[in-house]
Amino acid sequence: MNPQARAVRFDRYGDRDVLYLTEVPMPQPGPGEVVVEVRAAGINPFDTMIRSGVIRDLFPVDFPSGQGSDLAGVVVALGAGVDELAVGDEVLGWTPGPSAQATHVAVPTAQLVAKPPQLSWEAAGSLHMVGATAYAAARAVAPRPGETVAVSAAAGGVGTFLVQLLLGQGVRVLGITSPANAEWLEKHGVVPVPYGEGLRERLEQAAGASGVDVFIDLYGPEYLDLAVALGLPPDRIQTTVAMERAAEIGAKTDGRHNATAREILVELVDLVASGSVELPVAATYPLDRVADAFAELERRHTRGKIALIP
Repeated sequence: MNPQARAVRFDRYGDRDVLYLTEVPMPQPGPGEVVVEVRAAGINPFDTMIRSGVIRDLFPVDFPSGQGSDLAGVVVALGAGVDELAVGDEVLGWTPGPSAQATHVAVPTAQLVAKPPQLSWEAAGSLHMVGATAYAAARAVAPRPGETVAVSAAAGGVGTFLVQLLLGQGVRVLGITSPANAEWLEKHGVVPVPYGEGLRERLEQAAGASGVDVFIDLYGPEYLDLAVALGLPPDRIQTTVAMERAAEIGAKTDGRHNATAREILVELVDLVASGSVELPVAATYPLDRVADAFAELERRHTRGKIALIP
């Protein structure tokens, strides 16, 4: 009997109840690929956007579709021409299409890097998308040392990574957050600013006389309107989510696709492995509880990442 893998699938666009776990044929590596036995796979809001169909015009899928791109695991099979990796190597990276939420996945070697031993499987399997998105967002607005940067959803998956990247660049960070996450942000050098009514006044007070120089939005269009109200020019406003409003005001919209490269991932891995950036993992779930994992994610109050553990 041929060995089987298990994978998260969905057969139609919809809410998280369309997700199911099923047996699939064991993937076989093509030229330049390896099969990775997955130890952890991160989940992201982008997965929800694809599965719900709201971005089907930009990212259509073929049914039945897999889900997820971030993963970490152990190499168990090599394709033709692969000599840079060996069976037993521990790796992390991203898949070419939505398929990472599975027990085994075939991945091109160009999309994998070595997993340092000091990284947990959960952190390694959650790193690529948040790291690349944060990297691209910070690079898009190029804050200079001494400037003040406001970040919405500062304690979320991308936010926790981004604020630490910014602090490493010598800027002052105002993190828009819930009171529950204020202590974590303050501990990491961020000035926490509670969201809600009166936010503009609180940001202006926290920024001081020099004001806010850059605004990076990780939540929604209302924060782009706030950035405009604070007097920021469009080239100093960046969003990873509010694309329509960004187009209307001329704000930047760089995201993961602008920083998806192996050399950037190596740099991000080094930051986490060295302790320069902490990647908090809020929760882990087994594959058969994938819907529960997304229920927690979609409440949008998670500090850090959620990972699936096959």
